[in-house]
Amino acid sequence: MVESPFDTTFRVGEVVDAESFPETNKPEMAKLRIDLGDETVGSVAQTGYNYEPADLVGRQVLCATDLGSVRIAGFESEVLTVGVPDADGHPVLVGPDEAVPVGGTLY
Repeated sequence: MVESPFDTTFRVGEVVDAESFPETNKPEMAKLRIDLGDETVGSVAQTGYNYEPADLVGRQVLCATDLGSVRIAGFESEVLTVGVPDADGHPVLVGPDEAVPVGGTLY
């Protein structure tokens, strides 16, 4: 495996569970459980503009994994799920074009 030249490690994860997160008072937020191959972690992501929670399950996403964790409305968000803005400024999740091994790193 090639080592990442970045200070932050980006890994491919697969969403294994997703649900709306109304406790944040932002209807576009979701709680995600993401399989990174060697562990399953939580992430809070702004997905509601472009995705239904059920549609995220099975999707591969790119995650920043070494930024530390933060508790959001009682939920431990351990990775940052990466996205880019669409034409309206709403997040579109970043992930591989085709299935790749879960846990793989960006290089």
